Amino acid sequence: MKFALHFGNIAFSDPEGARRLVRLAEATGFDSVFAVEHVVFPDNYTSVYPYAPGGRLPGDPSVNFPDPLIWLTWVAAATTQLRFMTAVMILPQRNPLVLAKEVATLDYLSGGRIELGIGVGWLKEEFEALGIPFERRGKRADEYVAVMRVLWASDGASFAGEFVKFDKVSCNPKPVAKSVPIVVGGHSEAAARRAGRLGDGFFPSIGAQVDTMPLLDVVRRSAEQVGRDPAMVELILGCPGALPNSGFDPRGRRGAHRSGRGPPCAASDGVPARSRNDADHFRRGDHQALRERVRVQGPNSA
Repeated sequence: MKFALHFGNIAFSDPEGARRLVRLAEATGFDSVFAVEHVVFPDNYTSVYPYAPGGRLPGDPSVNFPDPLIWLTWVAAATTQLRFMTAVMILPQRNPLVLAKEVATLDYLSGGRIELGIGVGWLKEEFEALGIPFERRGKRADEYVAVMRVLWASDGASFAGEFVKFDKVSCNPKPVAKSVPIVVGGHSEAAARRAGRLGDGFFPSIGAQVDTMPLLDVVRRSAEQVGRDPAMVELILGCPGALPNSGFDPRGRRGAHRSGRGPPCAASDGVPARSRNDADHFRRGDHQALRERVRVQGPNSA
């Protein structure tokens, strides 16, 4: 099992704090740090935020929300081993050719340490402000994934889809591994099916107001239906029981299936997994406790 920290670019939006976070995360053995995205924060939105009981985004419009790719470029330059992921980027809001270029460049400059976590978005008012259709955003996201992978795979690439068309174009530099892992985020069956069908990973939110554990079976079934090995889809799950002062000892649950009760820290047998915790615990001064816990469990334990 590997361990990651979430909300890095919000908890540490300032330049020096961001560098302290990632250097400490790297020194203590974390696998990765995640950055989240919203381009704009509508003051008067009625869309329901699906990851909190009140249906509202935490914070207020004045909260710093650095662009994830630019923030990740800054922190990647301060590290050598730590991996980074957008968690998630709202894919239908992006031009897939421009995004393919940006992500490949970041992966190239960081030595292949980038993963692209994607979602389809929930905040309709943000789409409206950007002038992008909210409807059929799932179809758009699926096509954009295919577009980026075509551009990363080879030069002289062509694509003819519903939303994107181009003929014999090249986009360089290429990612170090000729592709970038794409992790699908979300709390719906549609997201789980997308992960099984085309994702390199699945990232259900621990804050979702529904039970996301059954979605893991949806991922497996969807992968099998298209002839993919479900074990190739990495699972990224929340692990609140590993946090300082949680009242649980994560050492007592190593290798266990996640039950949705107690300190869930692992996925099913044989499935690669990563546990996600919030970077904000670093800001609250829990550095030594997190250091001790990662020494106990290790980035590859369980």
